[in-house]
Amino acid sequence: MQHDDNLGFDSLAVHAGKFHDELGGAVSPIYQTSTFKFESADHGAKCFQGTDSGYIYTRIGNPTIGELEDAVARLEGGYGGIATSSGMAAVNVVYLAFLAAGKHLVAHNSLYGPSRAIIESLYPKFGVTSSFIDATDPEQVRNAIRPETSLLFLETPANPTIGITDIKAIAQIAHEINIPLCVDNTFCSPYLQKPLELGADMVMHSMTKFINGHADIVAGMVVAAKKEHYQQLRSVMVNIGCNMDPHQAWLTRRGLKTLGIRIDRAQENAMKVALYLEKHPKIAWVIYPGLPSHPQYELGLRQMKGPGTMISFGLKGGLEEGKVLMNNMKLALLAVSLGGIETLIQHPASMTHSKLSSEAKHAAGISDELVRLSVGIENAEDIIADLDQALNMV
Repeated sequence: MQHDDNLGFDSLAVHAGKFHDELGGAVSPIYQTSTFKFESADHGAKCFQGTDSGYIYTRIGNPTIGELEDAVARLEGGYGGIATSSGMAAVNVVYLAFLAAGKHLVAHNSLYGPSRAIIESLYPKFGVTSSFIDATDPEQVRNAIRPETSLLFLETPANPTIGITDIKAIAQIAHEINIPLCVDNTFCSPYLQKPLELGADMVMHSMTKFINGHADIVAGMVVAAKKEHYQQLRSVMVNIGCNMDPHQAWLTRRGLKTLGIRIDRAQENAMKVALYLEKHPKIAWVIYPGLPSHPQYELGLRQMKGPGTMISFGLKGGLEEGKVLMNNMKLALLAVSLGGIETLIQHPASMTHSKLSSEAKHAAGISDELVRLSVGIENAEDIIADLDQALNMV
């Protein structure tokens, strides 16, 4: 698309990445094909040599997938995007691109559970070591870096503690010693936060969540700020074969078009829900970036366009009261994942982060009493009424 540099976010979400459908002018085409016909033997050879941009095979590239990659990269302000079959595929593309035998990872101790669990359970087999620290304190990041450190990996806001890390400060540390920084931007999406603009080298998403937003696909994306990192990441994705399916990409691209509108509504709801919870006599604490009580409230105002839709809270009666609450929700669904149009509630310590050791959960602030709420786009009054009736059962 031409002249899109001056378009607003919502306009770009709808139009960025558009390509011309030469066959029928379809507004929303799917290239549901595994392979592509070459014009000639010479054309095929040039495609494989990289001197022609024609398509070869969907594991390597596909117009429908490419449109999604281009759109997300433009929204993030990056050089290029690499779409993957799941969020964890995107995580592993980053890990495999920058970690190797004898190398070391520094990461936030409160990450999406599998992002940490796989580093601690699988990557040591290949000689990779890791340190997990509280990245909301930049000095802990600096002190954890070793001569063999080859990657910094952050998630902000963190899952599920909703802690906020100063991306700009960590990027400065990383660049002082030439270590790439990747930020998991799943909780915010490019609508609320632009890590690349704050100095990150890469940004990744589980597009299963906000970018798609309808709980009907799993998908991932890595966007690189520089051509060098982009080529390194794409090579890993192609070689390990974790590409998206074209129909999966088409559904994700469809969801992306309404990203801003969906987040605006859900974020408005989340603020009302957080205020309700903060005042409820059975609630011990609430962590939400939109509340002045949040430990990094001022940083959130500077770094994020809005506080988002994710809330963590604890009941005064601990886990047992939390179970009663979750078991009695009627509108909200007791389910993992987040960022969809429906409100979801879950217990991280026994669900998404259950594979972490007790010591790791304690260090990351993932207590047994913590309940995570992903606020959807239903009427705020209905979400609050649902919480109220469930809390009355406690």
